Amino acid sequence: MYYISGRKRLSFLLKILLSFLFTSIHYCAYSQVADSLKAETLRADSIRVKQAAALSKQFDFGNLIGEILHPNKAPDSTHKKPSGITIVPNIASNPTIGSQLGIKAVAGRKLGNDPNTLLSVAATSASITTKGIIYFYVNHNIYTPGNTWNFQGNFVVAKTVTPDEGLGIGRNPGGSETDQVLANPERKARAINSIYFNLREKVYKEIQKNLYLGVGASFDIRTQIKQKDTANLTPYNIYSDEHGFKRGDYRADGLLFNLQYTTRDNQNRAYKGIYVDAGFRVNSTLLASSKSSVQFTTDFRKYFSLSTENPEHVLAFWNWGSYLLSGNVPYLELPGTSKDGTFRSGRGYTSGYFKGTQYNYSEVEYRFPILKNKFVSGVTFANAQTANDEAGTKIFEHFQYGYGAGLRLLFNKATRTNLCLDYAFGNYDSRGFFLNLNETF
Repeated sequence: MYYISGRKRLSFLLKILLSFLFTSIHYCAYSQVADSLKAETLRADSIRVKQAAALSKQFDFGNLIGEILHPNKAPDSTHKKPSGITIVPNIASNPTIGSQLGIKAVAGRKLGNDPNTLLSVAATSASITTKGIIYFYVNHNIYTPGNTWNFQGNFVVAKTVTPDEGLGIGRNPGGSETDQVLANPERKARAINSIYFNLREKVYKEIQKNLYLGVGASFDIRTQIKQKDTANLTPYNIYSDEHGFKRGDYRADGLLFNLQYTTRDNQNRAYKGIYVDAGFRVNSTLLASSKSSVQFTTDFRKYFSLSTENPEHVLAFWNWGSYLLSGNVPYLELPGTSKDGTFRSGRGYTSGYFKGTQYNYSEVEYRFPILKNKFVSGVTFANAQTANDEAGTKIFEHFQYGYGAGLRLLFNKATRTNLCLDYAFGNYDSRGFFLNLNETF
């Protein structure tokens, strides 16, 4: 008979005990991971079901077309996910472009299965306006699964007619005739015609949750620049001559370095969250830019949902600013009214109405549903802008204001895309109707 000594028995028992403990710990860890994954999957499925149920109660243009074409069709109770693509006639109107006719496509989709991934959006449009503007663009704002990477960019080709009301914020500088013409305190508009090309792309990498570091490049090219006002003393001619730019064409090509933080729940129409983007643009003659320069730009947006039951009740704040640190920027590329990344700031005024090498813009907007099915909602808003000039006025010394209200028609509930109809007022008897897809900010 084989005999095991006491020491060997103890060693043997310890080995069995350790093996049991290791197996138990391994099993518990595996079970915890499996339970965690299962819980996360169930949570994601629950979120998707709740979102689908909420969307099914909303009414958008797709539902309207369906009721017109199939009035007796029974409602879909399967919570089928609506399409994230909207194709519409691009009919618009505002004081900058006049009346516009074209076609536009807007798309929105979450990539991957992570419910926390932000919505990726893209749009393209081709249009012509009553002021002789021909415009084509493609832009995108894409978040990869888990928000690891963010790609933002646009491509524009256009034949433009730009109204020019001078440099600065509209203060009378006194002084010479040249100073008077450049500041244009009466805001007399002059049209500038040009061919415009823009290619911009930024790539952001998430370095911490919701925090992104980005780099990119932007190429802005204008050619065939002409003015109907042939007088030598125009704001564009004075500025271009004083800062060493050719009157007929120029390039502003540079590198972009940005830091972004975002917790917005939707890129088209946020109910809650924050968006902050700050960065430098470095134009360089090494990249074929006409002049070198360094600009610092900030973009801050904050959204407060005022109701749990109706999260569409939102108070939203926006501040955008751009500040020249060194060098020279072409006249038509100076920061100013509607010169933000989406060209939507300054409702109540035409694009570039106020501008300067230092510029800051602020806006507050209250958004509220009108119909229970969310098909119609409304907004009220007010804005303020300030800029420097070359006659001694400093930024934040003088402000110009605008205000207005508008209606929203739910165009695509899957992407929260609204058709926006606003009427806004500004100073100098400036006013206008603004029609667009998606919220201003």
